[in-house]
Amino acid sequence: MFLRRTERKKNGKTHHYWNVVENKRLDDGRVVQRHVLYLGEINSSQAAAWRKAIEVFDEDAGRARTLSLFPEDRCKAIVDDGSTVQLRLSEMQLRRPRQWGACWLAGQLWQELELDQFWADRLPPSRKKTHWDQVLQVLATYRLIAPGSEWKLHRQWFGNSAMADLLGADFGLAEAHKLYACHDLLLEHKEALFSHLVERWRDLFNADFEVLLYDLTSTYFEVNASDLPEGSKRRHGHSRDKRPDCPQVVIALVVTPDGLPLAYEVLPGNTADSKTLRMFLGKIEQQYGKARRVWVMDRGVPTEAVLAEMRNNDPPVQYLVGTPKGRLNRLEKHLLEKPWQHAREGVQVKLLAEDGELYVFAQSSDRVSKERAMRRRQLKWLWKRLRQIATMEISREELLMKLGGARSKAPAAWRLVDIEIDKARPSFSFALNRKKLRKTRRREGRYLLRTNLTDNDPAQLWQYYTRLVAVEEAFRNLKGDLAIRPIFHQDEKRIEAHILMCSSDCSMSYELQMGVGTARAGLAWGPPYPLMISTPSGMR
Repeated sequence: MFLRRTERKKNGKTHHYWNVVENKRLDDGRVVQRHVLYLGEINSSQAAAWRKAIEVFDEDAGRARTLSLFPEDRCKAIVDDGSTVQLRLSEMQLRRPRQWGACWLAGQLWQELELDQFWADRLPPSRKKTHWDQVLQVLATYRLIAPGSEWKLHRQWFGNSAMADLLGADFGLAEAHKLYACHDLLLEHKEALFSHLVERWRDLFNADFEVLLYDLTSTYFEVNASDLPEGSKRRHGHSRDKRPDCPQVVIALVVTPDGLPLAYEVLPGNTADSKTLRMFLGKIEQQYGKARRVWVMDRGVPTEAVLAEMRNNDPPVQYLVGTPKGRLNRLEKHLLEKPWQHAREGVQVKLLAEDGELYVFAQSSDRVSKERAMRRRQLKWLWKRLRQIATMEISREELLMKLGGARSKAPAAWRLVDIEIDKARPSFSFALNRKKLRKTRRREGRYLLRTNLTDNDPAQLWQYYTRLVAVEEAFRNLKGDLAIRPIFHQDEKRIEAHILMCSSDCSMSYELQMGVGTARAGLAWGPPYPLMISTPSGMR
């Protein structure tokens, strides 16, 4: 390996960029260069600064001397004592590069949340000296940085990471059977973990837990449902991932408006949304005690019976919930008589009190523009597609399949078009339903909310409801960055432990976004792969 300088002229000025490269000999005998490490631009003034940074004090002369940093032809003087080490770049070797920066940062986040102390108290070393708390930290770090299977962690990732160096351990932490067995130790500490995290969030972020956001999602398994054991939670149900052919589990999640998870539950895949809220109300009250909390939910989650229980509870449980369109049809005449009130910039509301509840009919100019653009784009595509299908010479069965495909791709626009299929021939006619279009335009960007917070400012109620995106963001984090699926486990308890680990990593991800770990550690970003350099004398 050697140091290579690249020269580039830009705007009449010459720039020099430095790289560490190595020679690679190909099968045909040619030699090519592989880029190992990019050092960046080192001009004359920067080189002087580097030389100043490596000054050594010459005791004989009684002053500091600056030595040249780069190639040997620029070294004016080299001392023969132990104050300097001369590197021969032509003999540099890259040995076992491994990921350091991300692993170190994950460890900082782990310590900031005091998860090292939490798990050390609950997962003591085994009789065979297995440090289960460190095994768990390896699993959590792997899920945060490069999520994949435990087998990949064992075969590849651990050896390419600096986890052993950072934890003062060896490959024993990544033995395959330990990675799987660690999952068996986690579920019994689930409630204690979230109680601990809540206290840490209070200390670190001054988090507020008065408003709770509740929603559900699902994750599926590419297995044959008939092969699953009886009583398994993996069942067919309404798939939010558009995979109704696969069994799934439902994940109910409670988060704060900032996206901090407070509790979750893994439910059978065929669980209806409306049957989950009552259980969670009791769960949160039992774990965190009675307090004034506002539950914010989307339509379809609470039933009328549950809302009545929340109003009649002592003290009443406060809620803000979206309302199905059917109720808007019933209240529309009453709402037309009410004047618009300015809630905040771009948002207007109408208020209607009825049966101990307050209905808030909100209109957002930003949402109007967004939903109208989405509807126009979808309707334009559908109209073009229907024209294409109408010109095709196909059988009746093919016609129905193509119409079904267009409907599945543009369901909202499909409801605005009247389509008549000829019973005798494979043809159809279509026309825009202008009455439905006018009704749709009136309701774009408008939402009907209901609440028992009758004394609250409408602007605050609207702000509560818009924070439901925090739950959606948590779900995107679980399914995207943390890659909750594919789930490679077969055992039900390990599946739930896997989901617990992903939920715990959500906390570390949120802490990273807040910058607590990086700011307190004084992090300066550098190359993710530090070099272990072997010199001719064996020094590293």
